[in-house]
Amino acid sequence: MKIRLGYVAISLTLNEIDHYQTITWTRFQELGKKEGEKKLDAIIHHNLDYLERILNYNFQNEIYFYRMSQSMIPLTTHPDYSYDYISKYQKQWNRIGKIIKRNKIRIDMHPNQFCVLNSLNPDVIEQTRKELYFCLNIYNALNISSKVILHVGSSLPNKEEALERFKSNFLALPSEIRNMILLENDDKIYTALDVLNLCEELNIPMVLDYHHYLCNHGKEKIEKLLPRIFDTWKDEKEIPKIHFSSPKSIKEKRTHSFYISYLGFSKFLKVISFIQQDFDIMLECKGKDEALFRLIRQLKESSKYQFINHTTFFLE
Repeated sequence: MKIRLGYVAISLTLNEIDHYQTITWTRFQELGKKEGEKKLDAIIHHNLDYLERILNYNFQNEIYFYRMSQSMIPLTTHPDYSYDYISKYQKQWNRIGKIIKRNKIRIDMHPNQFCVLNSLNPDVIEQTRKELYFCLNIYNALNISSKVILHVGSSLPNKEEALERFKSNFLALPSEIRNMILLENDDKIYTALDVLNLCEELNIPMVLDYHHYLCNHGKEKIEKLLPRIFDTWKDEKEIPKIHFSSPKSIKEKRTHSFYISYLGFSKFLKVISFIQQDFDIMLECKGKDEALFRLIRQLKESSKYQFINHTTFFLE
């Protein structure tokens, strides 16, 4: 079983030198349209340069799995403003896309918690559609095909009706958007089994979030669910992916810690070792690449993990 590790959004190593910049709608209005657009343009150029640096850094450190931050392009889905964030910057998008394809880096995106496809509020549904089209536009600009991770979302007025609403809204999306979506279980409402049943019905690949599973699973057994979860990927080009994080504390069990617990991660690998199938793990922790490298150093202390590059290993 081959396992590849990845991290989310920003590199803390590079962040000491540079970082993504942003601008709020309030600040944009304060500057006025002309100066606001000038500032926005400078921010986008800067952020795309920074993304390019991160991807080159990832390749140099043999990191082949990475989640891009949607915040790198500000104000794209603001209800009172729209602008062209693609064609004006196409040369930069082209360079970035070539880095991704040349180095075979797996990319995805995960919109924020306000992206709710089954909301009771039509405005939220429309905003969610804009967020999904934003992701699609970015992938098209990069000339890559990739995925977007969503939660099921609302449970109002009850889970049964909310699930039916999700199905209806999902099927109303154009195929190019539907084919981009992955679903994951959450830590409060929709368990792994809830999401798995939905994914099987709608033919959506499922991402198991193991931290969320531990917070919200009832009597579900991961050993019984995992073969079915991985089977939802059978028609995909990419191998299955799993999200992993560690709780900050016993009292704050839903909050992600800065680092990954080596003991918790090792226990997780032992639990799922029976599956004997390659998969990727996205580490969702505040420590970003620092946490990834710390975990790797700990894993290399054990003979159970045979590394084939800096972030990919075989589990015996």
